[in-house]
Amino acid sequence: MDVNQLNLMSAWKRLKHLPAYDRLAGLLVGFAVPYTGTIRPRILKLEPGFSRVSLHDRRGVRNHLSSVHAVALTNLAELAASSAMMTLQPPGTRWIVTRLNIEFVKKARGTVIAECRAPEFDWTEPRDVQGHVELSNSDGECVARVEVGWRIGPVDQRSERYASAISARN
Repeated sequence: MDVNQLNLMSAWKRLKHLPAYDRLAGLLVGFAVPYTGTIRPRILKLEPGFSRVSLHDRRGVRNHLSSVHAVALTNLAELAASSAMMTLQPPGTRWIVTRLNIEFVKKARGTVIAECRAPEFDWTEPRDVQGHVELSNSDGECVARVEVGWRIGPVDQRSERYASAISARN
């Protein structure tokens, strides 16, 4: 499954009424984006332009200091940012993360929650846009702040034809 085939908002609306919906949504994202699945995320809330995701502290995401590893936190922040962006993406457009600038405020222990609120963007022309993610521990204390940069814009028809030709050969 390609992440572009994943309509996250549609899947979220179908899943959120089920028991353990947050885990199911996280598994779906992990299936579409295998590296993101390594942190076993939970998607807690999705709205247009907003995402709240969590990471449960476990041995597999810890560092030598018995806190959540910096790369696991960065992965969680990127998931929150990408989820928020996916909820705003109009048909015929695309985006890619071009920059992540993370400031680690304190050691992260326990469940970590990442929130991203992305504003509406003009997708008609290619452009660089920014967003912010805040990561907090279960006590509500900020453990990291992230600035995210995306390149957004309409799908280039030449790129689409090239991608179609490549997938047809495989």
